[in-house]
Amino acid sequence: MKTVFSRIRFRDAGTLLGLILISAVFAAQSDTFLTTPNLVNILQQSTINACIALGMTLVIISGGIDLSVGPVAALSAVLGAAMLVAGVPVPLAIAGALAVGVACGFVNGALITWGGLQPFIVTLGGLSLYRALALIYTGGTPIFGLPDEFRALTNGTLMGIPNPVIVVGVLAIAAWVILNKTPLGEYFMAVGGNPEAARIAGVPVTLTKMAAYMISGLMAAVAAMILIGRLGAAEPTMGTLWELDAIAAAAIGGASLMGGRGSIPGTLIGCIILGTLRNGLTLMNVQAFYQLLATGIIIIVAMLIDKVTSGKEG
Repeated sequence: MKTVFSRIRFRDAGTLLGLILISAVFAAQSDTFLTTPNLVNILQQSTINACIALGMTLVIISGGIDLSVGPVAALSAVLGAAMLVAGVPVPLAIAGALAVGVACGFVNGALITWGGLQPFIVTLGGLSLYRALALIYTGGTPIFGLPDEFRALTNGTLMGIPNPVIVVGVLAIAAWVILNKTPLGEYFMAVGGNPEAARIAGVPVTLTKMAAYMISGLMAAVAAMILIGRLGAAEPTMGTLWELDAIAAAAIGGASLMGGRGSIPGTLIGCIILGTLRNGLTLMNVQAFYQLLATGIIIIVAMLIDKVTSGKEG
């Protein structure tokens, strides 16, 4: 166990070094990159992916995958926005939207555990199902007119730090505590490493997997609330390809797509790397499709590094 944790810390340090090198390159190319407003902007723009990636990391550690997070966010967003526009008190509307995300995660987890279906197939189906529900509910049109009281929560700051950044920080601490200081975190690792051995050891495998997908749905709903507060509207088409960014951040941060290993700090750094990459390339006036190319290269390199270090550990 000590070897595993030491390796995770080593990967976190390597990922952080990668972030520093990327930042140094962009700082040399743009005078505005290291300015405080731009750095705060990178953090704020990374909050959406960070929310999704935190939940995705727990799912990946438990040996699963969740391709439905984008549509879950969209469904949570339109239902939450509808409640807000209808005059439901802001705390209740937010709670309702978060409940939608948890319910979607419950459905995914139930089909995977009780239904015996593969996570890839279930969440791929969920990707279409939840998107369709969002489109059907709204008729394909955005929901506008969100109350100023709600928007103030997502657009405000505390001591100069944007509220979404603070929310993500709190969620990251909570996820780290769950993963490293609670039995549930040990269960995630055990189930992802070897589910049959975990079952023999008395680990509640079904409940553990259910918990991972419900947390993932919750995080998707939180991301949705942050985004609609920022935009002032909820669109049923929002969240496209969010799942790929989240998986990329987790992989860059050292999570094994085979399950059983991952790092919350590493995932956060992975999110910031992706945000920094896009911000820096935008400042350099690099076209969007080259940004996708650079992102893909970084993901592949991260997975190659993980493969090499895994081989050395074995």
